[in-house]
Amino acid sequence: MSFITFGETMLRLTPSDNAAKIKSSRLFQVNYAGSESNVASSLGVLGNTVSHITKFPNNQLGDAAIASLQSYGIETRYIVRGGIRIGTYFIEIGSSIRPSSVVYDRANSAISEIGTNEFDWDEILENKKWIFLSGITPVLSKQCADETIKAAKIAQQKGVKVGFDMNYRRSLWKDPADARKIFNQIIEHTDTLFGNEGVLNDIYDIKPPGDSIVNRTIEASTLAAKEFGIKQLALTVREHLSASNNKVSAVFLSNAKHHVSDSIDVAITDRFGAGDAFAAATLHAINLSWDNKKVVDFATAAFALKHTIQGDQHTSSEKEILSIMEGNTTGQVLR
Repeated sequence: MSFITFGETMLRLTPSDNAAKIKSSRLFQVNYAGSESNVASSLGVLGNTVSHITKFPNNQLGDAAIASLQSYGIETRYIVRGGIRIGTYFIEIGSSIRPSSVVYDRANSAISEIGTNEFDWDEILENKKWIFLSGITPVLSKQCADETIKAAKIAQQKGVKVGFDMNYRRSLWKDPADARKIFNQIIEHTDTLFGNEGVLNDIYDIKPPGDSIVNRTIEASTLAAKEFGIKQLALTVREHLSASNNKVSAVFLSNAKHHVSDSIDVAITDRFGAGDAFAAATLHAINLSWDNKKVVDFATAAFALKHTIQGDQHTSSEKEILSIMEGNTTGQVLR
């Protein structure tokens, strides 16, 4: 049973001093990441067979990106080489009352200029169990949107399950209506939908009343399941105490039944990629046929644990995640 992920993987640059702002930094840490390949990395570390599909320029940066993916156990033989450049983004890590921020430099990236027949989805999806897609790659170009929809459609035809994270980025989409139009065409073929209260609010105007974000998310999942005609939704819940401290949990709706995890307080080292860790852990647990409560508890533990790890990739093992799930959150030294 193997997984496929499809989407842009970029060059990530972060000030070497995590407390520094981009404009005053002279040294940057280099990483290669993207929502879909972050999911692939987590799945690989958890012991799954996973391939990532993307396009990189045929230069040293493309070589380095492929080597980075391979270091997490990701299979890369379907990656297409060509185009001019790799997309780049700069991350400024927030602290206390100062929020984190992201600057994108991804125009005309290799994947944004893919041709119509560069990926043979019939071959790529043969004998696969899942494909994971996100709402980020479709905004890059019409070609990327068409290719994402095409991958979802062919996957469904071949009996491959589709996981889709809406992953709405306000800075990339010009209008929520544009995102809604594309997302609807992907959700039509989706088995498990990922998101949160905010994206359902922003794109679909799903706004349950109430003071409790957990209760609103439960109600939002019910309304979304009805609107989309989908049986499975996994929604993260984040309560912002500050840029350095959050309380996280999740809601998993499966066949009209809600399963809610306990919340976990977490001090943040790097929150980027946490939603991807959640999605990967959810898919991993579903694939192992764990019961629904264990699915959401395991995914929430992975979601929380990723906040403590520098970089986009979540490198915790199943054993480490299960330990957090079982309540071992004191940070006591393991000897």
